[in-house]
Amino acid sequence: MGKSFDNKWILLIIIGLTWGSSFILIKKSLLVFSPYEIGAFRVAISGLILGYLGFPALRKMDKKTLFWVALTGFFGNFLPMYLFPIAQTRVSSSMAGILDSLVPVFVLILGFFLFGIKSKWLQVFGALIGFAGAAMLMYFSETTSEESKIGYALLVVLATACYAVAGLIIKEKLQHVPSVKLSGAVFSVWMIPSLIILVLSGFFSHFEANPQTWEALGYLSVLTVVGTAIAMILYYKLIQKTSAVFASTVTYLLPLVAVIWGLLDGEKFTIYYVIGGLLILWGIYLIREKKKA
Repeated sequence: MGKSFDNKWILLIIIGLTWGSSFILIKKSLLVFSPYEIGAFRVAISGLILGYLGFPALRKMDKKTLFWVALTGFFGNFLPMYLFPIAQTRVSSSMAGILDSLVPVFVLILGFFLFGIKSKWLQVFGALIGFAGAAMLMYFSETTSEESKIGYALLVVLATACYAVAGLIIKEKLQHVPSVKLSGAVFSVWMIPSLIILVLSGFFSHFEANPQTWEALGYLSVLTVVGTAIAMILYYKLIQKTSAVFASTVTYLLPLVAVIWGLLDGEKFTIYYVIGGLLILWGIYLIREKKKA
């Protein structure tokens, strides 16, 4: 099994399945808990789980590394955990999963502006195609469904940009930190703020011990342990073994998994989802890294 996790394609598939299922788990958790409770719970509990690795690792880091770790945690492990559940109060889990596939587009664009990573014109064209697909999804979601609003869909887009920033920082600045220690460290840094938010959100004071609450807590726990703590370790490992661009192509799988779960849960699915999703995936295909001859 250990050797299997050294295979980049196996890592990619496992991450795709777990993260692709995260959107339906968020939807089920929102039936009882607020977006702020969900975000704070995910980060705080992940920090408690990985703290035994994270805090010793933090103590051995120099100030420069600590800065990049904290920044990575904010963009990759803190802010998006709140943006997704807030967005999904108005956006379907299928829509969120499709829009999340914009990560490679932002890796390409922000990689140039933040770190001077140059791209070919075909990759730039792919980024434009990806944004066109996202724009189509958001526009038609606004006009065809009362539950989907452009403003909330943009929160998902913002979250994908945050993931791209985190991935680029890991590849460019934190390559020397082992993935398990890195994951533990970023969650440990943001665990305390999340615990404070969890308390202030009323998670403990308003908790009602009834079947519906326990069911939602079960979904949230799976989302936290599997979809957050474990999946993030594997994702960091994948970035370090390959690149931020390759790791972000996990988003090939996210829309498929998210849409299947959404359909099974009775969500509406229109032709615009198909067209917009295909445009995004076409853009990612053009952006992807090619082997040199």
